[in-house]
Amino acid sequence: MIYQGILEYEESELNLEEIPQTKTQIMMNVASPDAAFRWWRLPCEGIGLARMEFIINNVIKIHPMALIHWDELEDEDARQQIQFEPKEANPMLGFRGASRYYSDRYREGFALECRALKRVREEIGFNNVIIMIPFCRTLDEADKVLHVLAENGLKRGENELEVYVMCEIPSNVELAEEFSERFDGFSIGSNDLTQLVLGVDRDSGDLSHLFDERNLALKKMILRLIKTAHQCDRKVGICGQAPSDHPDFAAFLVEAGIDSISLNPDSVSQVKQQVAQQEDKG
Repeated sequence: MIYQGILEYEESELNLEEIPQTKTQIMMNVASPDAAFRWWRLPCEGIGLARMEFIINNVIKIHPMALIHWDELEDEDARQQIQFEPKEANPMLGFRGASRYYSDRYREGFALECRALKRVREEIGFNNVIIMIPFCRTLDEADKVLHVLAENGLKRGENELEVYVMCEIPSNVELAEEFSERFDGFSIGSNDLTQLVLGVDRDSGDLSHLFDERNLALKKMILRLIKTAHQCDRKVGICGQAPSDHPDFAAFLVEAGIDSISLNPDSVSQVKQQVAQQEDKG
């Protein structure tokens, strides 16, 4: 769509020297390689979350399983018609996250992802890349994923490889000590954790008034996780917009002792200043 005229916009200048240093690491979420090249000058401590699914969807633009079965598909029309994802009544509680990686339905696709990560770390030289496992429901599932990673040349502890787990299911909090034995750290996924603690569909407009990461139940969950993880010498971060949307939530996270907060680039400077103010209060 092309509209006549120029849209109104505002411009602001940011003096990076005026942005305070913080004990809490402030990091960025990125969804594409271009974003990293565009925003690297911002005063943050690195990339807290690189969304591989967005890179596959928006840059590679083909399902990994289609690449595996490329020769079996006769022509472009056939490739477009083949659907590699199951139709689910509730995808949010379905075939997602860790359950995909050891499943015969996607195991070969995950092997491609592992090959890419192995090349990034060992051939290109970015051995600071940490693998993060999303939506890991059980300890048995954690063990299976770590086994599959090792089978694909990505064994936790070798070549300084660290593997984190997303904390977005109540079981991750309840069994934080046991998950700490298997992973090197946690990253809180506040959207899913809120959805599953409060029983509210995160995509439901009718229930949006109930969806709030600042709910007391969520705060108690986060406090327990941080306390247990630190007792096990494991770090805890959070990825999402909640700290930037709600300054009081960012203050709560700092007070709770969170190690890092990862945000969209446009929120980095604002939240960093809020975090510094909270740290000064002690």
